[in-house]
Amino acid sequence: MEYNNIHLIGIGGISMSGIAKLLLDKGFSVSGSDIKDNELLSELKKMGAQITIGHSKDNVFGAELVVVSNAIPEDNVELQYAQRQEITIYKRAEMIAKLMENKKGIAISGTHGKTTTTAMVGFVLKGAKLDPTILLGGKLDVLEENACAGNGDYFITEADESDGSLLYLNPDISVITNIELDHHDYYENTRQLISTFKDFCKKTIKRGFCMLNAENPNLQQIINKFPDENIFTFGFKNGDLRAGNITLLPFGSLFSVNYQGKDLGEINLQVPGYHNIKNALACIGTCLNLNMNFVEIKKYIEEFSGVKRRFEKKGLIEDILIIDDYAHHPTEIKETIKAAKNTGYERIIAIFQPHRYTRTRHLLKEFSKSFKPVDYLIITPIYSAGEEPIKGVSSKKLVNLIKRNTKTKVKFIEDFTDILNHLNKIVKSRDLLLTLGAGDIYKVGEDFIKMNK
Repeated sequence: MEYNNIHLIGIGGISMSGIAKLLLDKGFSVSGSDIKDNELLSELKKMGAQITIGHSKDNVFGAELVVVSNAIPEDNVELQYAQRQEITIYKRAEMIAKLMENKKGIAISGTHGKTTTTAMVGFVLKGAKLDPTILLGGKLDVLEENACAGNGDYFITEADESDGSLLYLNPDISVITNIELDHHDYYENTRQLISTFKDFCKKTIKRGFCMLNAENPNLQQIINKFPDENIFTFGFKNGDLRAGNITLLPFGSLFSVNYQGKDLGEINLQVPGYHNIKNALACIGTCLNLNMNFVEIKKYIEEFSGVKRRFEKKGLIEDILIIDDYAHHPTEIKETIKAAKNTGYERIIAIFQPHRYTRTRHLLKEFSKSFKPVDYLIITPIYSAGEEPIKGVSSKKLVNLIKRNTKTKVKFIEDFTDILNHLNKIVKSRDLLLTLGAGDIYKVGEDFIKMNK
């Protein structure tokens, strides 16, 4: 790459910070800005990045290339300055595509499960000494990192569909876990979303293959459009690769694997739920098509212990378990609650922080029916993620709909401190406390543990 001094606007995000780590590892001079400090920025400072809290055109001085996060608005002062100065500007996915050049790209996308599946594939390839480069939308527990620079042939990354930017990528291998309308601020309808993923597959099969979920109705529309030699599928009852004889365990599962009619063996997975079995199938199928041996794949996937904020065990206070999950869509919430119920704890106390006004508006009815198995539910105000409030869209409206649609005991509490005080009154022995949402709701679980040590 012809640039040396690279500035990242919104560098504190999970993916942007990962890009910065890879750039620093390659010897580039990296600077960046964000609106508030966090642990990821502290790590980047230690690696040599110049970090500024707050946005100013002064931060861009000397930059030859500017990389901008999806979360940055068009009126950002740094972005506008870079435009006026005719500095080259890349979107996040464009930068990932550049980093992927001269590597065998494995891009993993889908509405749900892409972070976990990316982590699984990366973990297996790393365990097999293939020394991949890995870029995650979360921190892999075992590595304690969201990015890992390798010298091997493979570059493994998430492919973000939220704004269509996955189409900047030119992977050799693509994996799509599922397709469901989620980002209503970008996509007008499911048809438009399917079209984007179809284009993603078209870009991929010129160079390699696609690994697709055979049991997702929206993906079936894509599977039927492409030649069989470029498409591999997975599922429970359908697909080239199937899981059978499934036994769900409190924090994992047992299942057998059959590939194209041949029984390969059994997997003892250490992350819970049917959704993670499908994530594991996507990983196994990808690795098999890289000509890896099933025995080796089994060894490392059975060692995989998860990703931060994906059914993450935050702590245990006597016999009260605290778990955090990033789930912010009705489908994800249902799967996470199923996994929580399967742990055997007597009650599920859930705290849900809705994420984005647009998502809450479009999926309000679905959200209201997602918490039926929960014994006690607390709803917080909506985490805006930079969106402006929408008239008539509120957490209180969701609470009223939950009361109308379910028998779940639900309460709206605005302030985190008040939530903690309320939890100390209601939580009892053999309860599982579950924080849900893509915002900062995880802090409630962490603070509850601190208060009760």
